[in-house]
Amino acid sequence: MVVLNRIYTRTGDAGDTALGDGNRVSKDSVRVAAYGTVDETNAAVGLARLHASGDMDAALARIQNDLFDLGADLCRPEQESGVPEPSPPLRILPTQVDRLETEIDSMNEQLSPLRSFVLPGGSPLAANLHLCRTVARRAERLAVTLARSEQVNPAGTRYLNRLSDWFFVAARVANHCGANDVLWVPGANR
Repeated sequence: MVVLNRIYTRTGDAGDTALGDGNRVSKDSVRVAAYGTVDETNAAVGLARLHASGDMDAALARIQNDLFDLGADLCRPEQESGVPEPSPPLRILPTQVDRLETEIDSMNEQLSPLRSFVLPGGSPLAANLHLCRTVARRAERLAVTLARSEQVNPAGTRYLNRLSDWFFVAARVANHCGANDVLWVPGANR
């Protein structure tokens, strides 16, 4: 259990921060940027939930919890094999990715095929879900950049990839199953 008696510690005043394994890194490291952007995604989901109800709100609540798991995963670097860890790290599991895929498939069954790209907008919930999608994509790009130089749980990057797809399909559902999607009209304002 986490106990936070004080919020400020002053330990990061020089521009560094502690990772989940206790090592200190610069606050502008790719790892910190990756899990920080996962946190941004979570905040955007919180805004989307202001407009959600029922099953959609419950699914977004599950995603928020998963995003905290993913932040914990990214903030604790993977140990080299054979190196004992004092406590088992929290990692995103392939089953969490599978759940997103199942939910995407279920939502997608309600939608007709797209004939154009969708512009972010429509209902307040859909607009917020599109914002979630773009922030999740940025988190994914940072996780991929991090994975080029350090070990990263591959289920975490797959989760982010599926999550942005989930947000896209959920936004279409939120737009009355695509009926209120705002479609791109190429060259409309030339």
